[in-house]
Amino acid sequence: MQWKVSSLAERPDKFEQVVAMAATWPEPVLNDHVGNAHYGRIATELPEYVQFAEDARGEVVAHGYSVPFALGAQGRGTLPARGWDEVLVWAFSDLRRGVPADTVSAISVTVTPHAQGLGLSAVMLSAMRDNALAHGFREVVAPVRPSAKHLEPHTPIEEYAHRVRPDGLPHDPWLRVHARAGAVIDSVAPASMTVSGSLEQWRDWTGLPFDAPGDIEVPGALVPVRCEPERGYAVYVEPNVWMRHPL
Repeated sequence: MQWKVSSLAERPDKFEQVVAMAATWPEPVLNDHVGNAHYGRIATELPEYVQFAEDARGEVVAHGYSVPFALGAQGRGTLPARGWDEVLVWAFSDLRRGVPADTVSAISVTVTPHAQGLGLSAVMLSAMRDNALAHGFREVVAPVRPSAKHLEPHTPIEEYAHRVRPDGLPHDPWLRVHARAGAVIDSVAPASMTVSGSLEQWRDWTGLPFDAPGDIEVPGALVPVRCEPERGYAVYVEPNVWMRHPL
């Protein structure tokens, strides 16, 4: 199937369709405060770093968001342990202060539910890489959220990230897409995204009781959520896997 891939900078008429496309992330992840503060800014302030795919009818069926940032800035130099959250903060801090970017970070690839399984995630990843190269960058990094890790919430992320199939490719499907595109694992981001909330909020987000202390398994979560009933809150700290794409 053929897809037409464009950027929002090229096609601002598609802005509403792109930003309104259904989210496919688990509900708790949508309540990350850093993401809520910065993610929506990408389409408005960095439209050249938003690629999207249309089907033959002109419907937006997938999009990929990325951000430029200065990895080599003073005090940085290595990919951050706070992964997705940190790179968003860095990117918009650099943009505000006029710091020249030297690297592009992938932020998300989203495929609308009815178009999943058609290879669009790889198409959007390729478009993101091509866009970075066209803007003069030589590397794309990605705080990858392993797509099947939620099936093993108690497996350490270091063990899971480096598990491979007999052909040498990663066990995880989304890590495998990145590897096939030429990426290699750099490190684990142990606190890539942090979601905290009251017990009532967690009940609303998950439909679970959140009335017992300890680790709570939540559908779609990569690791258990830590519940503290005596203190009235629960916290989810999601690990991701940093992968580097030389262009």
